[in-house]
Amino acid sequence: MTLRLILMRHAKSSWDDPRQADHDRPLNKRGRRSADALGDWLRDKGYLPDLALSSSSLRTQETFERLRLTSPVDYQSSLYHAGPAAMMDALQQAEGQTVLMLGHNPGIAEFSARLVTHDPAHERFYDYPTCATLVAEFPETNWAAIRFGTAAPIDFVIPRELV
Repeated sequence: MTLRLILMRHAKSSWDDPRQADHDRPLNKRGRRSADALGDWLRDKGYLPDLALSSSSLRTQETFERLRLTSPVDYQSSLYHAGPAAMMDALQQAEGQTVLMLGHNPGIAEFSARLVTHDPAHERFYDYPTCATLVAEFPETNWAAIRFGTAAPIDFVIPRELV
């Protein structure tokens, strides 16, 4: 048995109100469309999480809601602008066979690059644009046992390929 991780950056957020705190920025119209499309893509591919771990920011919460998935979600303030170490700590405490993790750049791009055994064949993998999604599998049966550099990339997609 393997463990599957769906690693997604939040969808495009709004900068309409420059006084708004970064944590409280909502999705913009393009972001809502992208999150809807990514939810459809996940369902079409059968990449359905048992659990979602997400940053507590408004834009990650809205991204998750627009995916229209049935899994429970755990919004964690420790994942707000988290780096690879904090993301790994959260993931190693997860349960279920498939976990969706929603986060922010630059942490999510760094985390994804450190997780995989080799880069997916995609030109946007390193800059990890908004709503970019990596699907990777670990040859483990327990999330506590996963390590950097051991995940096989299965799929990678960006919203422009879907909308």
